[in-house]
Amino acid sequence: MVVEFRLDDIVRLRKPHPCGGTDWRIVRLGADIGLKCLRCGARILLPRSVLERRMKMFVARGIRPAPPLVPREETP
Repeated sequence: MVVEFRLDDIVRLRKPHPCGGTDWRIVRLGADIGLKCLRCGARILLPRSVLERRMKMFVARGIRPAPPLVPREETP
């Protein structure tokens, strides 16, 4: 199952960070997903496939990006 991640999503992972926090904010999207711990501010990069396995649930969803603007053709 493919999970749709968005910037500013807050996800809860299965195992806690050493600081005790389990909630992370998504700060970067791509082949690797950038996460920031909401408790201590640490940043990590996880491959998308690893994050999908380690994720327990979405705590909050980020804003859905707007579709790209396509320029209209002008009629003479």
